[in-house]
Amino acid sequence: MITDARITPEHRQPCSTAYEQMLEKVRYEGAYPTRERAEEAVREVLAGLGRQLTGDERVDLARCLPLEAARVLTTQIPDTQPLTGRDFVKGLATRSGASLATTRWDIGSVFAAVTAHAGPHLITRILRRFPTGYALLFGQADLTPAA
Repeated sequence: MITDARITPEHRQPCSTAYEQMLEKVRYEGAYPTRERAEEAVREVLAGLGRQLTGDERVDLARCLPLEAARVLTTQIPDTQPLTGRDFVKGLATRSGASLATTRWDIGSVFAAVTAHAGPHLITRILRRFPTGYALLFGQADLTPAA
């Protein structure tokens, strides 16, 4: 988990109720054994998403998320080259040291919670901006028009 080592546990701000609820949803959806493991997944996945998402969709998503989650998303500097869904998974797996299967599981669990906060309209806008492969990560069919 990414933390600021300079802040001692007794000086950390309590998490908002909305963030706690988001963590519980991720913990339930992902069948994580602890809240800490769910929070680790949330932080890793939202940081990765923050490196991919730009423009109005980034701002609108941040507005929908609990403050703690929005901070993780928005403190990331977007990459200059967008990744495909597959490369997104591979990149997160490399950063975290987890397997591809575990990383896909983490992404699916976190994206389910993100979708619950953002709603289908915003998720559709986000998916339109991304290269192929992200719809499946959000639990949606990855439909492409026939050529």
